[in-house]
Amino acid sequence: MKTKITLHFYAKSTKANTNGLLPIYVRLTVDGKRLEFSTKKFVEKSKWSSELSKMKGTTEEARSINSYLDLMKSKVLDAQMELLHRNETLSIENFKSKLLGTEERQRMLVPIFQDHNNKIKELVGKEYAPGTLERYTTSLKHTIEFMQWKYNVSDIDITKIDHAFITDYEFWLRSVRNCANNTAVKYIKNFNKIIKICLANEWLEKNPFANFKSKVKEVERIYLTEEEVQAIIEKEFKTERLSLVRDIFLFSCFTGLAYIDVKNLTKSHISYGIDGEKWIFTHRQKTESASKIPILPLTQMIIDKYSDNPQCFNEDKLLPILSNQKMNAYLKEIADVCEIEKELTFHIARHTFATTITLTNGVPIESVSKMLGHKNLRTTQHYAKVLDRKVSDDMKILKDKFLKTQENFKISI
Repeated sequence: MKTKITLHFYAKSTKANTNGLLPIYVRLTVDGKRLEFSTKKFVEKSKWSSELSKMKGTTEEARSINSYLDLMKSKVLDAQMELLHRNETLSIENFKSKLLGTEERQRMLVPIFQDHNNKIKELVGKEYAPGTLERYTTSLKHTIEFMQWKYNVSDIDITKIDHAFITDYEFWLRSVRNCANNTAVKYIKNFNKIIKICLANEWLEKNPFANFKSKVKEVERIYLTEEEVQAIIEKEFKTERLSLVRDIFLFSCFTGLAYIDVKNLTKSHISYGIDGEKWIFTHRQKTESASKIPILPLTQMIIDKYSDNPQCFNEDKLLPILSNQKMNAYLKEIADVCEIEKELTFHIARHTFATTITLTNGVPIESVSKMLGHKNLRTTQHYAKVLDRKVSDDMKILKDKFLKTQENFKISI
């Protein structure tokens, strides 16, 4: 049976570049099977003839592009003649090999993923936190384990990654790895970044994530009440170790700074703000966004307490902070001593600042967002949702107003 071969050139409107030019693509069909690839030439939409499959006009640009397209036709014919001469099958796979050669060489997922991780490693401390590298390293490990579980391979050609691959990967994370919803979503998100790299480099024609959806579930943020904060402030600790951890935890409660940002503070981060009072000027390591925080009286007391600390002097630090692991371990002791029935961690201090210290006391959410270094107000709004007490206080004002109105007017119902 005679092999049916058709060749067609078209301007791909869905792939317009930043200048609005459309890439010219080749579509080769062999017995119903298609091969599509870019000619690396671009054209204005108005200058392309869909009927003639070439550029309109007789300008130098038109002659140059149309000559190139004629050359592409010749290459297809040459590939056909070579395959016939060698008695090879006129298949789409053989045409692809002849026409594209090394340009369409097999690209494997793991080296691309590893190259991404190596670049992050080089930028740790500059653009990325150590935790970011750790997450992507774990993501790569999980991806390899999934491929071994599903396909019995340790790597895969990126062109083989499709919608089914992603949905199966998500299923594996949730079932075999027993990941919680948000953890699974984060690993899939990390994997999506690698796919985006492949798409940006035009190594993939289709986005396997196009019809994939996953959603992070909102997690209730634990924070301390005003009474619990006061209990920690007033408690006298017998050991210097617990006293130090308490002080630094309270420092975070009244500044909203995360552990790593407190650890990185030096005396140079303290300066005078727009009001002539002392402020902390720093950048969040996680997002690199600026945090400008007025220093409250209790915050200043803690700074003064450790101003002559030898460790602070030797390491040029504002506070003699311990490792995050040790801080969290000692905070559990503090919670027990203060009879706080919550799993106390250092990050709860940041939540406490956002809720109990600021929003509950009427600080506008825009100001809170700015001090927390949030890039998006929606991130801060998560804290506002948990403040039933604030809602109660606000409604009490409204109730009192209506009660006064009733005293002045007789209402018959």
